Formats: sequence, structure tokens, C-alpha cells
Amino acid sequence: MTSAPKIGVLALQGDVREHVRALEESGAAAVPVRRPGELAAVDALVVPGGESTTMWKLAVTFEMLEPIRLRIKEGMPAYGSCAGMIMLADRIEGGVEGQETLGGIDMVVRRNAFGRQVDSFEADLDFAGRGEIRAVFIRAPWVESVGPDVEVLGRTAAGDRIVAVRQGPLLATSFHPELTGDARVHSYFVEMVREF
Repeated sequence: MTSAPKIGVLALQGDVREHVRALEESGAAAVPVRRPGELAAVDALVVPGGESTTMWKLAVTFEMLEPIRLRIKEGMPAYGSCAGMIMLADRIEGGVEGQETLGGIDMVVRRNAFGRQVDSFEADLDFAGRGEIRAVFIRAPWVESVGPDVEVLGRTAAGDRIVAVRQGPLLATSFHPELTGDARVHSYFVEMVREF
């Protein structure tokens, strides 16, 4: 893919503008996506942070859950940050009864693992061997376990918690890179999109 990939940002909730800006800085054409027709017109999708149970319910209301699941199964690249990580997980711990995800990454993610809003924090961590980045954690999940095809791209400084993963064309982080002004995570995703 030589031209700028067209990447949608799921615009049901979360930091849509910030993701659009970071994607554009990384050489992509970025657009908000709210409807199945808009989803069909993009090469890849970012699922932003927010609140995972609300996002799931809105995805059902806007008739987006099944179309996104289908595109992911067909190999569409997708990146999920914070609640987006939960949405891309095949299994979740601490979810509400009946909570559904988009799935795609063979991992178990624990909702609100780092605590409540008041427990939000920032930390430096190595991301995908690209040097240290500043990571913003807001009511963030962490990855409890991963399947054999999942690559761990980042851990907390103590090394005890997985906070960034990749499986094929799917990427997920516990943290919010769109809030830091550092577009390296988004650049990594845009490179992934160009691969597929």
C-alpha cells in the first residue's frame, strides 16, 4: 500500500479527535466511523478508550458489533487502546454479566485492573523495542494471559503486567498513546496496516 491508508476511528465514545490527529501525524488518512457503510470504506479501524460496557452497548445500538467482528475475521487491521483493548480481547475478567467483545486477540484482559479513575497514573515503558514511551493509564485494563500466537510488545516497568500486545493485524494497548503527543504507537499501527 503506497498511498496513505484510510483508517477509521470508531466514534461511539472516547478520544476520537486525538486518535485522528495521531494517525494523520503518522501518515494515514483518518476518519470517524459510526455506521456500517463508513466501516466498509476504511482499510483499518482504531477502537478508542472509553467505557467497555457502554461501548459494547453502543456498538449494538448502532448496528456496528457484527460488521466489525466480520471485518476483523476477514483480516482487517485494528488497534484498541484501553477500553479498545478490552473490546479486542477474546475473553475478559471483571466484565458485567453478558458483556460481549469484538474479539480477535487470543488473550484474557482484566477490566479496571489498575484501579478506579483516582488511581490513574503515567509511566515510562519500552514499546515494541522502539525505546521508552510515556504511557497514560486511566482505569486501565491489563492482560492476564495470552495465547501462543500473541506477541507481547510492552510491560509495566516492573515487568509484571502485560500492557501492549499484537496478534497478526491486531494491536492493543492498556494505555492511551493519543494523549501524550508521541505518535510512535500510531506510527507502528500505520506500518502494520501497510503490511496487510
